[in-house]
Amino acid sequence: MSTSTENGPGGGQPAMQTPPVVSPQAWEAAREQLLVKEKAQTRARDALAAERRRMPWMAVDKAYAFEGPAGKASLLDLFDGRRQLIVYRAFFEPGVFGWPDHACRGCSMVADQVAHVAHLNARDTTLIFVSRAPQTDIARLKARMGWEIPWFTLTDSFDADFGVDEWHGTNVFFRDGGRVFRTYFLNNRGDEQMGNTWNYLDITPLGRQEVWEDSPEGYPQTPTYKWWNWHDNYTVEAVPDKKWVEVSDAGEAAFRAQRE
Repeated sequence: MSTSTENGPGGGQPAMQTPPVVSPQAWEAAREQLLVKEKAQTRARDALAAERRRMPWMAVDKAYAFEGPAGKASLLDLFDGRRQLIVYRAFFEPGVFGWPDHACRGCSMVADQVAHVAHLNARDTTLIFVSRAPQTDIARLKARMGWEIPWFTLTDSFDADFGVDEWHGTNVFFRDGGRVFRTYFLNNRGDEQMGNTWNYLDITPLGRQEVWEDSPEGYPQTPTYKWWNWHDNYTVEAVPDKKWVEVSDAGEAAFRAQRE
């Protein structure tokens, strides 16, 4: 290890013990060595997501009520016609640090990281946030912070029933016709990784819905990458753009060749 004196004597902090400085060849060799472990972690994450898709479901028979921009809404309404629903419990309400100008700092960081929801919607998935603040306050907060995530008001015991009355957490639900099932839940450090489209899809029962995934028989799957689109260009029954198919095919072939 090398020693950096930038924060050393006189700086109030101990000197940093930095890694050695090596040649480009040695750096590349070190990267390739670490890449073996990183690829193993990626495959393990894929296997864990496959196991998650096979978790048992829990029927949700209780009727829950929410308030949204358009008025009262049921849990079924929150799906917005899609089959999958991801619900993040954000703390924005009286008694939370920051009220009434801000939501919880941690929950706000989560909101700041959320990718455009159109990509989730294209995979039959709806993402929403819920809090106990009235809709007028939620609308004001969203406008101030530049958030476009659908955000509903809790009005009953939903948060207590699903483990998010005292701490943040993410619940996942699946709709089969008029029936709703709870399929997954994560909180604490599990929420830290959320925000991007892939991590959200990986906690849903249907997953990313691409052909390479290990999913139960009959689950929807489409060709890898082909559904990807600009967030303002998703249309119902749209077919993949021919040029994008060519580009994604070439990219996937190069990716597969590197793995072999």
